[in-house]
Amino acid sequence: MLLTTDKRALWKFAYNFGYKGMRSVQKFKKRLKQGEHFPPFLFISIINSCQLRCQGCWVDVASPRQMISLEDLDKLVTDAKKRGNSYFGLLGGEPFMHPGLLKLLERHPDCYFQIFTNGQLITDEVAKKLRKLGNATPLISIEGSEVVSDERRGGRDVLNKTMEGVKNCVRNRLIVGVASSICQTNYDLVSKEWLNRLIELGVHYVWFHAYRVVGPSPTPELALTPEQLLNLRKFIVEMRTKAAIGIVEPYWDDRGEALCPMATGISHHIGPSGAIEPCPIIQFAKETIHDGPDVYDIMTKSEFLDDFRRTSAEATRGCVVLERPDLVRDLVNRHSAGDTTQRGTALAELDLLEPRVSQHNPEHTVPEKQWLYRFAKKYWYFGFGAYT
Repeated sequence: MLLTTDKRALWKFAYNFGYKGMRSVQKFKKRLKQGEHFPPFLFISIINSCQLRCQGCWVDVASPRQMISLEDLDKLVTDAKKRGNSYFGLLGGEPFMHPGLLKLLERHPDCYFQIFTNGQLITDEVAKKLRKLGNATPLISIEGSEVVSDERRGGRDVLNKTMEGVKNCVRNRLIVGVASSICQTNYDLVSKEWLNRLIELGVHYVWFHAYRVVGPSPTPELALTPEQLLNLRKFIVEMRTKAAIGIVEPYWDDRGEALCPMATGISHHIGPSGAIEPCPIIQFAKETIHDGPDVYDIMTKSEFLDDFRRTSAEATRGCVVLERPDLVRDLVNRHSAGDTTQRGTALAELDLLEPRVSQHNPEHTVPEKQWLYRFAKKYWYFGFGAYT
């Protein structure tokens, strides 16, 4: 990263994400002592539209366009900054289909944005603008070979189009990440060879996450087995000590015990309608960003979010949606939470889900080996008392 990225972009990453991100977690800890839950990291699906049709996608990408306006996004980020937040994850659909995306980045040079994207709309011109702004990193989804990518993403020539986006980002000296949803058809990405290929391409970090059986077409046959999930964790821990690339995963602490970012309260999700949801795959809400003058007041007073965190943490350190869909249904019914999808079938989809394993595997914990990851997770990314 020191040798291949734009120095201004590197400085903004170190200061806006690194230093200010750590500071935002410290403020989060202080709020917890006062009984206030407002996450230091907000994930925002700014638009539902997308040019791809991925297997297992829970977003209404084929429905009429729904997006958070630039003005509302601007206010949302501004309100969160008042509470010490500086990092925001921007999702879709495809975020680059939002006409105000780059303007949002321009209005908040003191923040850092991670953009979850398929990369196909990142032209050389767009990459140049991102370099000039310096406060965003594209996290580009790659799901495997040409054949697997077309099958998983529901398109044609998907991999080549996505790789053009990666190359444009690397050529313009951005901090570049690649994300992969690991399932049965692309489990070969859990390999040193794949990491070496990304390093050769100029990618700086990779995000592995397990395929989640949710949405209108969940495709359960793609789900990983418990053994594969354990091997994925072992691979991540081992490669962090060897590979010259950052490896991201948000589902284990420094001791190797599972955690859920939603249950710990470190992150929540805001959908393209403005609905405030526990996490991206739980598409139910009682509140929206339009229900009050400040998102902080709305979220800290939400009985739905509070009950969701507590109930989930009591049930499992893993993913409550995968392990206990019955509890999710009970929570939704108890609070009369609304379905935030346009298709209006989220509760029926929940009824059809069968309980399955997630990252929680207390008999086989794999502690962090690499000192920097271990240190960072211990002090800025752990259970925050949620499981005690």
